[in-house]
Amino acid sequence: MFAAASLTEVFTEIAAAFEEAHPGVSVSLSFDGSAGLATQIAEGAPAAVFASADTATMESVAQHAADEPAVFARNALEIAVPAGNPADIRGFADLARDDVVVVVCALAVPCGRATAEVERALDVAVDPASEENAVTDVLGKVTSGEADAGVVYATDVRRAGDAVEGVPVDAPDAAVNDYPIAALDGAPDPALARAFVDFVLDDPAQRVLADAGFLPAD
Repeated sequence: MFAAASLTEVFTEIAAAFEEAHPGVSVSLSFDGSAGLATQIAEGAPAAVFASADTATMESVAQHAADEPAVFARNALEIAVPAGNPADIRGFADLARDDVVVVVCALAVPCGRATAEVERALDVAVDPASEENAVTDVLGKVTSGEADAGVVYATDVRRAGDAVEGVPVDAPDAAVNDYPIAALDGAPDPALARAFVDFVLDDPAQRVLADAGFLPAD
């Protein structure tokens, strides 16, 4: 089971519930940036299910999908700043200030593509100190004090607790990603892979996602 890094906590919980509902089944989870996972799938890495942080990455491995991918959640970008917001970040335009150290996701990563879309929508050019391959790495730079701000997902800000504060991204239409999931060709147990996809789409898993701050797919 390959899943975007931003799904680490929720899919760990969902997988545990799936195992409980299917005695004897053990779900092996691998979390990383969606682009890196897609590359692994394309190169033949064994995976039964893939959950991506955007539709473009899922489309890049469409030939490996056993069924049509289904969007199971959405996630909005948010600016993470250290507790107390020492750089006084009030909106996305502040990320272009010369005195602000900003970290973003690389363009190959879903959160990076969404960040670039926001830049275009708001006509704001951000010059990041670094571009990371996973949203969790961006958050880590903020929580460690290496950056004044990082563009992550709202769910990442929530799970970081008191370590960070969130500043809304003022381009809502450009700042929301769809999260698709699909069973993959070559799964050791295709029926079980499809059962996991169905489980993610069902109400109990959807409540776990909502509690973590994910937006509904509809």
